[in-house]
Amino acid sequence: MSTKIIRAPDRATAYAEKVAAGDVIAGLPHIQACERHLKDLSRQGTEDFPYIWKPDKSEDILDFAETLTIIEGREPKPVKLYDCQCFDLGVPMGWFNPAGNRRFRRKYKSVAKQNGKTFENGIIGPYLAAFGGYRFGKLVTVATSKKQARLAWEEMNRFILADEDLQDYFDIKDYKSLITAINTGCTIEALSKEAGLEEGFRSIFASIDEIHQHRDNQIYKKIYNGQRALAEALISMITTRGDELNTFCYEFDSLCLAVLAGGTSAEDLFADIYSLDENDNIFDPRHFLKTNPVLCSTEWGMETMLSDAKTAEAMGGADLADFTVKCQNRWLENKNLQFATSTMLTKSRVDRSLAAYAGQAAYVGIDLSSGGDLTTISLEFEESNDSFYAWSLSFMPRGRLIEHIKSDTAPYDLWEQHELILITGGESDFKNDYGFIINALKDVVTEYNVTLLGIGYDPHNADVFLKDLECFGVPLLEVTQSARFLSQGTEDVQLLMESGKYHFDKKNELLDWSFRNAKITRNSFKELKVDKNPHARTKRIDPVDACIDAHVTRMKLSEVETVDYDKLMEDYLAKMGWAGKEQPNE
Repeated sequence: MSTKIIRAPDRATAYAEKVAAGDVIAGLPHIQACERHLKDLSRQGTEDFPYIWKPDKSEDILDFAETLTIIEGREPKPVKLYDCQCFDLGVPMGWFNPAGNRRFRRKYKSVAKQNGKTFENGIIGPYLAAFGGYRFGKLVTVATSKKQARLAWEEMNRFILADEDLQDYFDIKDYKSLITAINTGCTIEALSKEAGLEEGFRSIFASIDEIHQHRDNQIYKKIYNGQRALAEALISMITTRGDELNTFCYEFDSLCLAVLAGGTSAEDLFADIYSLDENDNIFDPRHFLKTNPVLCSTEWGMETMLSDAKTAEAMGGADLADFTVKCQNRWLENKNLQFATSTMLTKSRVDRSLAAYAGQAAYVGIDLSSGGDLTTISLEFEESNDSFYAWSLSFMPRGRLIEHIKSDTAPYDLWEQHELILITGGESDFKNDYGFIINALKDVVTEYNVTLLGIGYDPHNADVFLKDLECFGVPLLEVTQSARFLSQGTEDVQLLMESGKYHFDKKNELLDWSFRNAKITRNSFKELKVDKNPHARTKRIDPVDACIDAHVTRMKLSEVETVDYDKLMEDYLAKMGWAGKEQPNE
């Protein structure tokens, strides 16, 4: 493309600055997405953050987009991007790694319906196919059904048909759902799980539409695993939230919230979520722009939202649920089941590592895995002002780690690099080495001069290392994993987090993720414990279990009355009238 003058700052950055300054009505996750971009700009090119922002690359796709024409409607009209679209299109295309390839390989955008999600992917497709610099690559639009997959494909098709110059670059075979870029040989094809999407399929770009309809992560994993060998690729996932929480979309949405909040690192993931804040009234028009940044930027769009809101409020039931999900991009979930909210986690994250507690005393909690999966040890230290600090370290067999990297969305490989997970055994090992785990605890105690006050252990499989625990010479407590036994300690940790008196290292992304996964379950006596969603097998909570075990151990062992034998003897002598009398020598 020809040399051009770039606006200072570029459009994506200019918008991010306005949002961060409070000049744009936005919900917290979108504000965090903008702040993340600005923070990255301030540290680009450093040893800890080697990525580089290239504003000209960001502007290229925006300039391309505004050469396109929208032919749907009564008459054609040129594309004019909204500022938020400049951000969501420009940022993923403007960041590069030291090798000169785009930084972002995954993009997740969640926004209410009728706000241009598919429209944006419709721009990215032909841009990368004809002008991305890659030859004979595959680009795909994917969904659970071929009809859904064609939505983004048809958006691309219409952009091409509306532009005579662009038609010179593409050959379209509608009956095959196939577009070929003549100058590069790249193809754009609509595929679905039941039609043409095979394991090992390699694409340089994939548009995955409405992922809230995906029951599992199989489509995502097929695409993601197929792109691993490519130096540069992009999966663009677009969706509106839904009413089903036992889905891949809810799991990935939670991951993105953690990334935006700074609780998890995923430098290859661009995430932007347009949502209401926790206490926002869904019927208040002052908040409509948070979830409908495009629709409610127009007079008629705002009128439509007001009408829908009034209907939903009056009708309730299914109409209210539909408005909540589709118009306000909110999950239909019971907040009372969440153990730790985003606000609680923000209060709990601190910039302190285990080294800050060297030489202090701690209680230990050990959560054992079933089937050789994630096992966690936790240390709990008491701070001033009745507050506590939790530290955790997890373990996993190498064979299980490889399985989870392939099947889960959580970044286990990154957590291994950051030493949040220590790996035991080799690729053929699927059972944890408990001797290794006990030795790791000994090493921590020695290195940081920690005085252990007690160890609480999950009795499941505990017989294999119970004798090893006795070598620490401290009280041992069998922490029965029942709501009756755990309720008081579980509730206390939750209340401490809510009041900002329960802390953990903000760099412990695995523990942060585990807290986000934890749900509350109650027995018939209203006693509570944490558990994960029974259908969300990959959303593990083992680190949280270990932390609660440590806190329960503190509470239970502190209840044991200390016997003062000298005081008992004094009381006895006084009662017998012998106090102060010299005892005869034997």
